[in-house]
Order: sequence, then structure tokens, then C-alpha cells
Amino acid sequence: MIKLDTFIQGNSIEIIKNFPDDFFHAIISDIPYGIGLDDWDILHENKNSAYGGCSPAQISGGGLFKRRGKPLNGWSEADKKIPLEYQQWCSKWSKDWLRILKPGATCFIFAGRRYAHRCITALEDAGFTFKDMLAWEKDNAPHRAQRLSAIYERRDDFENAQKWEGWRVANLRPLFEPILWFQKPYKTGGTIADNVLENETGAWNEKALQKYNAHEDSFSNILKVNITQEDHGFHPAQKPLKLMEILISLVTKENQIIIDPFMGSGTTCIAAKKLKRHYIGIDLEAENIKIADDRLNFSAQCEFSL
Repeated sequence: MIKLDTFIQGNSIEIIKNFPDDFFHAIISDIPYGIGLDDWDILHENKNSAYGGCSPAQISGGGLFKRRGKPLNGWSEADKKIPLEYQQWCSKWSKDWLRILKPGATCFIFAGRRYAHRCITALEDAGFTFKDMLAWEKDNAPHRAQRLSAIYERRDDFENAQKWEGWRVANLRPLFEPILWFQKPYKTGGTIADNVLENETGAWNEKALQKYNAHEDSFSNILKVNITQEDHGFHPAQKPLKLMEILISLVTKENQIIIDPFMGSGTTCIAAKKLKRHYIGIDLEAENIKIADDRLNFSAQCEFSL
């Protein structure tokens, strides 16, 4: 027997092996991006002592970007292996994710822009169909692109500082995050319409987009939601509750079962409960389980008071 509407502390890669085949109606998860945001986001064997460190400028920078990033071409041969090792990490769990989903069911994954292609490859190799890439359009995002002229000025190279005025290093402002939309293949020879009748999965609900998507074209694959105070402060990679409500209501019905194997502060599960879906959330950290419990209880109290 599987206990629904619960949080489980532990390694989801191992825990999911105990779940039955063809059981869940959707997987919705904000997985680690593998970019070294925190210790839980380091998913490779790189022993470079500089990885995850910080520079004096970062220490005095007012709190943003406390950990050292990596240039795209890496600092060493070990650095250049990080994308492949991230793909190998995704391959550790992707086959079991496919197995536990009902035929035609959706898997939504938040993945970082840099390594999203590696996640796609791992899940396609496991047997998923890559259906689409959605874009979550954020209200704002910090911009770390340093002015090239400022770098030369610090070197007292004023000639090149003037020559390269207006040029920057690093990336453009990251105002969107990709949401990867995968689907478990349905019965060979059948249609999506047939699968919906058999498994109640495979189609998407246009009313969910009309209700929740604040983008000017509500039917587009660009999603935008209004951010509230509750959408910050519980986890460094926390996603908005309304965004999870879009995804849940887009591909599931009431009383269906959703699992989030990397639940963080529990936003997916809180949205599922609010929308009258069953849920299971898994996380390695006991602190995240407590935060999710507290948030869920607070949400229930607010709903009861209304």
C-alpha cells in the first residue's frame, strides 16, 4: 500500500524503485540544475578546490552570487566533464520515472538553461517523448554581466577600457527558465483519445491556461504568473505557487496522483492539495520536510479561515 498526501525524507532515486509501475498521473519537479548553486546542486566528481569558492568581490558584493561560477569553457579538463556527468546523473533516475507513470502521463521538469539539453537526452534515452519546452517568464532577475571596460580599468589599461566601452562578459539577463515537457508513450497503435479513455492521461486542459496564465497570449507556451510574498524565502530555488498550479491543472484532474521527487520546500505538493490532487513529495533534507509541513499546515489554516 502506498500512503498518499505525504512527504518522504530520503534519496528519491532509491525510494522510487519501490513504487509500482503505471501508478502516477504526473511527475512535476524542480530538479537540481547541476550549476553549483549549493552543495545539493553539485552533481559531479570534480575535485577542483576552486569550484564553489568565492572571490573577494563576491564576499563584498552585498549577498548576490556568493559562490564562484564557472566560465563556459571551464578551468580544467575536469570542469569540461560537468555537463556529461549531469546527464549521467539524470540517467540514474529517468528510467524509474518512466516506469511509475501511467501511459500518456506527463513529466514536467524545471531544468537550467545551460544543461537542459543533457536532461532531455537522458530522458529520451530512457524512453520518454520530449513534447515541448515551455518558458516561465520571470518578473525580474539579477544581472551579473560585468562591463569589459571595468575589468581593463582595474588593470590600469585605459586604452582598451575606452576601446571596449559598452561591451560585457557573461550572459544576458536570465528572464526565463525552461520547463521541459515529457510524455510517457501510450499504447502502440492507439491514439491519445483512446489513451485518455483508458488512463485519463495524455491531453491538456485549455481552461487551466485561461485561468492561471497571466501572459498576454494565455494559450502560448510562455507562462507568466503574479508573484506573492509567499513565493520567496523558503528555498533558494523556490518556484511560485501559481506556476505550479498551472502545470498541475494543465495535465491532471481532481483526485489524480502527482509525485515530486525533488520537492524542496514543497510548493508542488501544496499546489496539488489546493487543487484537490493527491501528492507524494520526496526530499533528502529533513529541514525541507519540516518547511513543507509548516507551509502546508499554514495553507490549510488560511483556507479553513476563509
